[in-house]
Amino acid sequence: MSDKVKSHFESTPNAEGYYGRFGGNHYPEELRSALEELTTCYQELRQSPEFQSTLKKAQIGFQGRPTPIHYLENISKQVGGAQIFVKREDLNHTGAHKINHCVGFGLLAKRMGKTKLIAETGAGQHGLALASAAAYFGLECEVHMGEVDISKQSSNVGKMQLLGARVVPVKTGQSALKDASDSAFNAYAEQHEHALYAIGSAIGPHPFPMIVRDFQGIVGREAREQFTSLSNGSLPEHVVACVAGGSNAMGIYTGFIDDPEVVLHAVEPLGISEELGKHAATLSYGRPGTLHGAESIVIQNYDGTPASVSSIASGLAYPGVGPEIAMLYEAGRLSIGRSLDKEVVDTFFRMAKFEGIIPALESAHALAFAIRLAAERPSSERILVNLSGRGDKDVDYVLEHYKPADFV
Repeated sequence: MSDKVKSHFESTPNAEGYYGRFGGNHYPEELRSALEELTTCYQELRQSPEFQSTLKKAQIGFQGRPTPIHYLENISKQVGGAQIFVKREDLNHTGAHKINHCVGFGLLAKRMGKTKLIAETGAGQHGLALASAAAYFGLECEVHMGEVDISKQSSNVGKMQLLGARVVPVKTGQSALKDASDSAFNAYAEQHEHALYAIGSAIGPHPFPMIVRDFQGIVGREAREQFTSLSNGSLPEHVVACVAGGSNAMGIYTGFIDDPEVVLHAVEPLGISEELGKHAATLSYGRPGTLHGAESIVIQNYDGTPASVSSIASGLAYPGVGPEIAMLYEAGRLSIGRSLDKEVVDTFFRMAKFEGIIPALESAHALAFAIRLAAERPSSERILVNLSGRGDKDVDYVLEHYKPADFV
């Protein structure tokens, strides 16, 4: 990694875990010692050549890294504007970028002497990745998942159980991702002496956003090297990622964040309308608040409580964003895009029919925006999209509710 790429990450977060005015540690006192232990251990281990060597071995042999960059030739020709490329994180073992930080957390837990991993999941990709990492490292695994998502993502639930994980149904609130996160944090508070919370995105109290970002940074580092290699040293004009918590976004942004000539696009789920409760577009409609132990931007009711949210993609149905995403947005470094559920489904079918790739509904948000963006930009420009996951988990749900003939 060049010094230029390092600069942002050398300065954030600060010692208290803040990204500008966002972040920090706002969890109960009984968890403070556990989080301080985690911070200390992680800061020591990230400098360890042995730790990094073991991590790299798992990334290559277990995960299947590096993942390639692929040119969407057919869709790019259809659009007739900018050229669209994708970073194929869907080709990771378990089918998404989530395995990047799950393997990291698994190795971290082993080095800390923990025997169990605890996490939340929405679409099930994080839960599946964590269950796989737990099996790989010989750890117990407990995954909290909203009942709505358990029903919607039944194939991933079965895979988690096959891998030995205990899936805990969450019935409170909307029975979705935010509620699963609440439940998982409570379980971590009770079990922190022998368990590590492997959070599912770049959210939560310090040091979780930093740890997830660092482990996901391999996406951006690879993407930068691969793209410059195939384009005679030049960078893409646009980098696009879907955003909820921000793990896949921060992963690919890592490679380009200190290059002001590269526009970073954060694509939010607009759901079915701009009405409160009908979308999960936090940066567009949220305001500063505290959620899951960190100060960030949160979609709120009038009384300041987190509002209900909606998205066709379970992994994006979250009323907040990670603190680093919030900082980048406030600093003007992010260009905000939005995709409606209908556009997402259209892109899901379009990618399958014309590119032979079935994307996750989460990733289809970024792809839908990139297709619109390409139509507005000249053919000399290049758009790089983080195709963060594959859509195996979504096929049954989509075909049950939509007909391909109505879209493509």
